[in-house]
Amino acid sequence: MPTNLAIDEKLLKEALRLGGFKTKKNTVNEALREYVRRKKQKEILSLFGAVEMDEAYDYKKERRKR
Repeated sequence: MPTNLAIDEKLLKEALRLGGFKTKKNTVNEALREYVRRKKQKEILSLFGAVEMDEAYDYKKERRKR
């Protein structure tokens, strides 16, 4: 989907250099992937402490069943 964006040229050049990308498109796409990954990780981190662990659960026993 073609899109026109006003992107900070200095920031884009730095991202190109740091990422070793050959094109602006690849740089922006990788930046978006990284942004999405980080947001998903943040969502997962918010679950810590929200799930109760079953102290009686034996993961080694479950592995042997396979």
